[in-house]
Amino acid sequence: MTMSTRRGDLRKREHTRASVEELAAKYRTWGEWGPDDELGAPNRITPEKVLAAAGEVRKGAVFSLAVPLDRAGPQGAGSLRANPQHLMLVLPTDPWPGDSELQRFSDDAVYMPLQAGTQWDGLCHAFYDGRTYNGRDTSSVTAAHGAKFNSITNLKDRAVGRGVLLDVARWSGHAYLPADASVQAEDLAQCAADQGVDVGEGDFVLVRTGELARVREAGGWGRYAGGPAPGLGVGAADFLCGRRVSGVATDTWGLEAMPYETSDLIAPLHAILLVNAGVYIGEIWDLEALADDCAADGTYSFLLAAQPLTITGAVGSPLNPLAIK
Repeated sequence: MTMSTRRGDLRKREHTRASVEELAAKYRTWGEWGPDDELGAPNRITPEKVLAAAGEVRKGAVFSLAVPLDRAGPQGAGSLRANPQHLMLVLPTDPWPGDSELQRFSDDAVYMPLQAGTQWDGLCHAFYDGRTYNGRDTSSVTAAHGAKFNSITNLKDRAVGRGVLLDVARWSGHAYLPADASVQAEDLAQCAADQGVDVGEGDFVLVRTGELARVREAGGWGRYAGGPAPGLGVGAADFLCGRRVSGVATDTWGLEAMPYETSDLIAPLHAILLVNAGVYIGEIWDLEALADDCAADGTYSFLLAAQPLTITGAVGSPLNPLAIK
């Protein structure tokens, strides 16, 4: 790709509750697809767009964007989200009743918070002022049933479409972004222009900060979960919502630049994207191998298949997203 001489300052911008609420109102899509809609922005992915996305496949290269689900995962000690615990229920040395010496089986189980690894946040993951997407109130999520509305399962057959990688780390000349970097709308726009790729309606945008490269270089997760981290600034909403994307995912724990750009709100982009715009948020996506391939062949768009698990009432889901070029 041809690099611009302007790489962006990647600095945090100061925002307040008022400026976040202004952006939330600007990009709110409640009612756009009817008062009962629970899907949100992926309504923009029409059959024609899926067919066009399939045309992005040129060489048959497939990239898994998931981190391993195991006890050595990204969640830190004391986190509400424990790392996955994989347990063997049956070993081939411990036969089930009726097994013979000729035939043996093994069986296993896993316990995990649904947002412990590579994940989608469901629209009902975040609430603001008592409401989530399309005006549903907090009673829409209960201990007995989980999400009665806006569950991540609404995405089960809709998370297929055109994906675009914006490799902000490489574009800005970093192996990985510094912890205080905040990616703004103009950074995303310039990165896309320099990579020679357009971001269009219905697309899934993947933003690489290089955080997983940093983790691997350090030899451990360290501050990754909940600590200071590069990520998207509040202003990135102008790029994403202005282009009417379906979802955005990063290689970081929480998508947003942390500490947040707001002193009076937590997770301001979650309020804008999930609650108001109906745009899905993906976190802890491994973009390293895909980024290397995109840099090598200069192609930053691909077919993305990223279905959640169909767990009834779930507010988020682990997944194994596939980028196919």
